[in-house]
Amino acid sequence: MSRFARLFCVSFLAIAPCAAQQPATPAAAPAAAPAAAAQPQGPKRLVAVMNFDYGTVRTTVAAIFGTDQDVGKGITDLMVQKLVTDGKYRVIERAALDKIISEQNFNNSDRADATSASKIGRILGVDTIILGSITKFGRDDKQVGGVGGGHSGWTGAIAGMGKKESKAVVAITARLVNTTTGEILASVTGNGESSRSGLMLGGGGGTGYSGGGGGFSMTSSNFGQTILGEAVNKAVADCATQLDNAAGTLPIIKATYSGVVADVSGNTIIINIGNKVGVRVGDTIDVSRAIRTVKDPTTGKVLKTVTNKLGSATVTDVDADSATATYSGANPPKVGDVAASAASTP
Repeated sequence: MSRFARLFCVSFLAIAPCAAQQPATPAAAPAAAPAAAAQPQGPKRLVAVMNFDYGTVRTTVAAIFGTDQDVGKGITDLMVQKLVTDGKYRVIERAALDKIISEQNFNNSDRADATSASKIGRILGVDTIILGSITKFGRDDKQVGGVGGGHSGWTGAIAGMGKKESKAVVAITARLVNTTTGEILASVTGNGESSRSGLMLGGGGGTGYSGGGGGFSMTSSNFGQTILGEAVNKAVADCATQLDNAAGTLPIIKATYSGVVADVSGNTIIINIGNKVGVRVGDTIDVSRAIRTVKDPTTGKVLKTVTNKLGSATVTDVDADSATATYSGANPPKVGDVAASAASTP
């Protein structure tokens, strides 16, 4: 073998192992599978949140603030904000709720009463109403009290006589009540505790708000920065999370009803049935016209009325005995046409 041939063979043998050790060119990665389509969500339950009852802690509240404060309304405002932000429910506007409460002479003592609240809920056209109670609001009684006497050692702290090495604790309960049956669908308890010790409300004496104990908002950042506000917000968040978790388990209440068109004005119709029979704002109703009746040939009793659907309408306002709806359809309705709950009404 010539010298040139020997050199060629040696060079080839040296290169071959190195080539074998080179990583193979990676194959093109398979195209990523398309993301799974989001599963459709069921209809959000329409709820109203009643003012929380605070009768159990009213004495403590008066001692803390120097006067009676409606902390139940304050916690309700926070709860509504949290539920709306979380997006699991549709929540009735506060103004609409207050209007009905005023018209029905709803007393503070009725706040935790399921029967009274269910009546309010039916008038508002909601499936479910949330009732709540404040069961704990103030100092952790396991801690040593502060300077001075007064209610559980609070007077000294409220008067600005020094810090109290205690924590603020708040507990609230909430119940989801079926407005049709009065049945309690779920009951949850939210707890909150401050993560620091010191004055209950902060500030230089009193509540830390101008004007003493009067006129403050629990939704303000000023209150939220106090240790009592911190405990309140934690209790509300805990309670709201549990209510959110219960949202998917609530039954969809569908009322079946039938009435007639009592008035027509353009595309606005008024029907002769209302929330007494379950009509709700947002319902879809079918508007039909009777074309013939079928009678029993022996007794003359009407067995069935055959109708022809004209169109649909969406309920925009409802009271006890009537409902207003916006109509859409190719054929205009007239007084006496049948107005019945649609099969698609949520």
